[in-house]
Amino acid sequence: MPRTRAVDHDLLEAALEGLELQKQRIEEQIREVRGRLGQRAPRGTASAPSPAAAKKRPRRKLSEQARKRIAAAQKKRWAAFRKKAAGTAAGS
Repeated sequence: MPRTRAVDHDLLEAALEGLELQKQRIEEQIREVRGRLGQRAPRGTASAPSPAAAKKRPRRKLSEQARKRIAAAQKKRWAAFRKKAAGTAAGS
């Protein structure tokens, strides 16, 4: 009987190694999905930064003129949205 006990122990160790590998793969996939969603890992989990996060480019700076153009375009879109919303509310 000692022989089967040793085999069981070896089998369980091999199974444990396989499960640990699966766990690592799953955790990596979870990090990828969270990265795509823009979420951070929950507190208390010490995870290595993903390769995508390590290669992150610095944020581009917009010129003052570009910011003004973008702001004006956004104000124009909101004005049109509000005009349309007021028209449908008054027409109801």
